[in-house]
Amino acid sequence: MPFPYKTVLMIGATSGIGLALAERMIENGVFVIGVGRRKERLDAFVAKHGADKAATSQLDITELDKIAGWCKDERGETKLTREARPRLSISITAQHPGIDAVFLNAGVQCMLDFTRPEAIDAGRVRAELATNYGAAVELAAGLLPQLRGVGPRPAALATVTSGAALVPMARGGNYSASKAALHALTWSVRAQLARDPAWAHLRVLEILPPAVRTELHARQPELVAAGQADIGMPLPDFVDELWAALDAPGDHPPDEIPVGPVARYFDAVEAPRRAVFARMAGLVQVPRGPEDLRLREGPDGAWAWQSAKTPGSQ
Repeated sequence: MPFPYKTVLMIGATSGIGLALAERMIENGVFVIGVGRRKERLDAFVAKHGADKAATSQLDITELDKIAGWCKDERGETKLTREARPRLSISITAQHPGIDAVFLNAGVQCMLDFTRPEAIDAGRVRAELATNYGAAVELAAGLLPQLRGVGPRPAALATVTSGAALVPMARGGNYSASKAALHALTWSVRAQLARDPAWAHLRVLEILPPAVRTELHARQPELVAAGQADIGMPLPDFVDELWAALDAPGDHPPDEIPVGPVARYFDAVEAPRRAVFARMAGLVQVPRGPEDLRLREGPDGAWAWQSAKTPGSQ
């Protein structure tokens, strides 16, 4: 169906894919709340498009302990936990109760060279994991209740992973691992919510970009030194292809959107894994009731949850 969401929260909207996609959404009548760390860029975003079409919220997602408070509901409880955490003055969902789609786009990329192990910066490694994966977990947990409350109107949670989530980059092992983790998380969230009618209105999307010509590469000194700061698919071409998929007509649009070169090898890599995952997701379902259940292998080799009180159980 054509893009059905009216108020999009874009995490990582100050540059690159996030900014370009946010602007394409605005061009098509979507109200976008841009989230990022750099205030001057957030201010420029609203100044360019107008407060009737865009808003912003400043958040450094590497400060994981602030995310839950930023997402808290109007009762002052955090979505992720009830434990006391540092909080911002007004939650994003209180400011914008109409949010019906969240795009988890923020990402950083660093080179990890194990031929020079003494040069590996553990702080950069941790920050890359926090930005690309840890923050996504906190944001998803914090914002899914908002999206659940939108129903029965359509809602979406979208992750932006990478072709490197499927086939890792030799020079960027940590980046590839973080995107592979987010890819796995997206599959798991989608499978879990698909079993609950309360989430029938929500789509869990995944966008898998190739290398795209953005600041992501220009900010890496190693690539700049090698003359490779401008590698990748041109950003306008990427956004054209992505938006065509997001805004495509039809009753059953795909939940996974590989773009550019990734689309050429996506099915060859993913189809076998998807088949195994679907089988396992159907068999291994975590029970929700209070009954003591255990996972057991049946005589046909299939695994299923059975009551611990089943006669003959160990």
